[in-house]
Formats: sequence, structure tokens, C-alpha cells
Amino acid sequence: MAGEMLNAFSVDVEDYFQVSAFDSVFPREAWGKAPLRLEAGLRTLLRLAAVAEVHGTFYVLGWLARERPDLVRTISDAGHEIGCHSDEHRLVYDMSPDAFRRDLKRARQAIQDATGKACVLYRAPSFSVTRRSLWALDVMAEEGITIDSSVYPIRHDRYGIAGAPPGPYRPLRGRPDFVELPPSTVRIFGVTLPCAGGGYLRLYPLSWTRAAIRRINLRKKRPAVVYVHPWELDPDQPTVAAGLIRNLRHRVNLARTAERVGGLLREFPFGPVSRVIESLGGPRALPFADLGRPAD
Repeated sequence: MAGEMLNAFSVDVEDYFQVSAFDSVFPREAWGKAPLRLEAGLRTLLRLAAVAEVHGTFYVLGWLARERPDLVRTISDAGHEIGCHSDEHRLVYDMSPDAFRRDLKRARQAIQDATGKACVLYRAPSFSVTRRSLWALDVMAEEGITIDSSVYPIRHDRYGIAGAPPGPYRPLRGRPDFVELPPSTVRIFGVTLPCAGGGYLRLYPLSWTRAAIRRINLRKKRPAVVYVHPWELDPDQPTVAAGLIRNLRHRVNLARTAERVGGLLREFPFGPVSRVIESLGGPRALPFADLGRPAD
């Protein structure tokens, strides 16, 4: 394997009809009528991880934990870490602090009921912790979350905090054991580019992603964070009437996802999020970073 740095392998467990880009096509009250397709992709990811002898962190929707607790138990029984990906994939910045707290509690309860284990990890739907929803970090810490992975240090039309730290850090004063582990980016010619996750993993050539992870590990001395969704391993999923641009983003290179994920898992050292933080000396060994106040 290339390098000794332990990287984070993570999966956002949601189906194709639950992505934020398709909210207007698939209202949440109709989710129960849509056939679940994620099981095949999920089992492929579990198989790829098993072949590579890798354990990861699977961020699960509370909705799924109630609908298919057996799938959540299957993930947990395979030795993977279970995190929370919200209850019904609602964007954090579209909720009030009280609504977010209720959403977090309901989702974690469903996940804990399914696994019998505490759930202390979180990733927001569509990385929707931005400058206008930084209050969510305080709510998470108050509710017992210890590691968040929601702040993308890029500029994007739906998410991101440009200029946020690219490596793990402590974002809250007075909360020395609360950690932010951001998705991976690389800086090239003065531009911060996302890499190693979701559509970016599918869009960029695998050689580019490999080079980016090596750069993050060897030059920047920090772990890479890879993330993927089960629906990204389902090239036969229905085409959704959501417009050309959204469908291009959603469908690019779906047939290549499994091969790319498998290749990365075989080449680099990977583990679950909590073990990555432990490998760095634990939360208190990480730097503090003030993300500032929400923009007016």
C-alpha cells in the first residue's frame, strides 16, 4: 500500500431518490412508495471493503434505520462504524436549530435501536453545514456527537465554507473533544479542488484521485477522506425528470464507481473515521480553528 497515513473510508447510505437534487421530484411523503434500490450497491461496497480488509464509517438515514433495520445491522455486524446522516435528508441550513435538534435525536434513536450501539458521528446531507448554519456544530456537541464531517472547505453553489481548514481540527471553544473531519481537497495553482468523493470521485480519472490522495498523505501529512453512496454503484437506476445539469451531475460514470472504489481500497490504508482521529493522537492533539460567525 502507498504510504502509512490512515485514511477515512465513508459511505453516505441513501438511495437515488433521496438525494437533495431530486427533492422536487420525490417528496418525502412519497418515499415509502418508491422501491429501494440501494441494497445491491450497499452489498457491493461491503464486499469491496471485505476483500480489501477495510472497515469504514457508514452514515445512515434515520428513515432507513426504521424502514430497513436489518440492513443497518448487516453493516454493523460486518464491523463497520455507523454514523448519522440525518433523519430524512433535510438540509441543515433549511432548518431552525430546534428542528435540527429534533431531527438529530430522531435519527440517532432509530440508528441506535437498529444496532444496539451508541451513534456519535454525523455528516450533514449535502454537507449543508455552512457559515449560516454553524450553530449546528454546537447542537451536535450538546447532543453527544463527537466527530462531524460536514464542513466542505470549498466554494460551491449548495455547500462549503471556502477557507475552512482542509485537515481535521477542533471547531468549538470549550469543546476540546469535538472534531471536524472535512472531506478531502487539494490546492492546485491557487484553486481549492474537491477530490476523492461522490461525483468528484466519478468525474476525475482514477489516476488523478490516486495522485491527490498521495499528495494529501505524503506532502500535506494529513488523512484523505473518501466518501461514496450506494446509488453510485447502480448504473441501471431510473433516469429522473430533474433537468439536464442535475442528471449529468448525478449519473456521470456510475458504471465505473465500483472499480474505482475497489482500486483505492486496495492501494491505500483505510479505516473508520474514529480510528483515523485516534491515529492522529486523538481530538486534543488536533489544532483549534475558529470558523467565524455566520454571514449576515
